[in-house]
Amino acid sequence: MRTLLKLLGDGEFHSGEDLGSALGVSRSAVWKRLQQLQAETGIEVHKVRGRGYRLASPLFLLDEQVLNRSLNELGWSTQVYDSIDSTNAQAMRLIDGEVALPILVLSEQQTAGRGRRGRKWVSPFAENVYYSLVMRVEGGMRQLEGLSLLVGLAVVSMLRELGIADAGLKWPNDILVGNRKLAGILLELTGDPADVCHVVIGIGINVNMRSAAEVDQAWTSMMQQVGQPLDRNQVVASLSRHLHRYLGEHREKGFGAFHEEWEANHAWQGRAVTLLAGSTAIEGVVVGVDTVGALKLRIGDQVQVFSGGELSLRLRDESASG
Repeated sequence: MRTLLKLLGDGEFHSGEDLGSALGVSRSAVWKRLQQLQAETGIEVHKVRGRGYRLASPLFLLDEQVLNRSLNELGWSTQVYDSIDSTNAQAMRLIDGEVALPILVLSEQQTAGRGRRGRKWVSPFAENVYYSLVMRVEGGMRQLEGLSLLVGLAVVSMLRELGIADAGLKWPNDILVGNRKLAGILLELTGDPADVCHVVIGIGINVNMRSAAEVDQAWTSMMQQVGQPLDRNQVVASLSRHLHRYLGEHREKGFGAFHEEWEANHAWQGRAVTLLAGSTAIEGVVVGVDTVGALKLRIGDQVQVFSGGELSLRLRDESASG
């Protein structure tokens, strides 16, 4: 399937004869493979008599060899899958294996992608980036404080490098353009966070996504923002460089060194919000975050601090999903 996708990836017409010759199969076998491709991936293939076959739009497949070469200087290795349940789940499975860490897990598609609070992460084939970096963490809780917020800074830095100047952060781990979600972060831990543990940094980025009826909140993609499809290998390489730099500085300085930078990039800084904690709704104004990444809200005349994985933030003056 990957060979066929590479042949069609330019978005141009290719005759059944040419495709069959490249694949070493008959024209009828090409048609059967194209039908299978559409069924397995959801990718739309156009057939025009006398011209051949083309994809509805160009396709940029992830290239494991290219990525390993570009990320070698970071000391990371990369595994790329065509389809997997979840890159975070696979990263967790690798912890018990005999593989050198850090290792980056990517997939063209997820069949059970996860977001925060048990939400499904919609994962169409070869359109977005499904990214999970697994690494060993030593030195106790200080190495984990504010980590998801720090990852958000790395994502925003990548987006701005690639031409999306309006990207901003939403506490605790969403990346927005306006009030539309472009990316999300999900961290998962195993082991003893007070001593030695492993952390999986999961990042989902809408890169070339065109439609997503299953998504239950306002969203956008990098392609929508820049006006043309992007090479997802370039997105992964840029994100990895920024993430590597931020992680290195975080190990030395802790999140406190970044909390002002994070506040400067917080899209909802100073906004009136509702904080949802289970069935409880708390109204306040965003003051910022503290030196370990907890949210500070002004509630009446007091500033209160909130942290925890089940909290969700919504704007009070606009419709916005948490």
